[in-house]
Amino acid sequence: MQSLGNFKLPQFFNYPPYFTLQPVRETREKQIQLWKELILDYCRSQKIFIIGMEEEFPLFVNPVIDRSLSYESREQFLNVLVSEGLLKRAEWMDKGRKKCLILWLRIQDWADCILNFVRENGLENSVMTVEEIRSGMESRGTELQGIDRGVLMRALRLLEQKGKVAIFKGSSADDEGVKFSA
Repeated sequence: MQSLGNFKLPQFFNYPPYFTLQPVRETREKQIQLWKELILDYCRSQKIFIIGMEEEFPLFVNPVIDRSLSYESREQFLNVLVSEGLLKRAEWMDKGRKKCLILWLRIQDWADCILNFVRENGLENSVMTVEEIRSGMESRGTELQGIDRGVLMRALRLLEQKGKVAIFKGSSADDEGVKFSA
């Protein structure tokens, strides 16, 4: 089985027709579902949050079979992730659709992840900087290690709305802090 670094690629990745949008509706729906799952799994395993449409993205190219996804195919697969309503797993970051934020966990799931992190590390009623949550000793080896700052802030704001944390500003963006409630 082929892999990209430590990520094992699924069998369909070596099947050339899957790199071309399929004309038959049922086949295309299955193709889109497979690509959607592959994009989310790959981004999660590699901790990738942003896919640039005009940048090389290793998942969209298979040199073994000399195939790559067209711009139209990439856009369609990402659009499916964007357009899933409450279950949406991606957002376009700009009107020109050049960058896509991949939410391999939805914002609510990230908020739950933060609360679990706080409980597991005994951090109730304590204060951490936003940067410590992303890259501190406690977050090493967790889903929170290396989290996109924008995603983290959105999850923290959701928790703040629910009264679970208080976010306070420091003298710079690096100094922003979070007080966790019990």
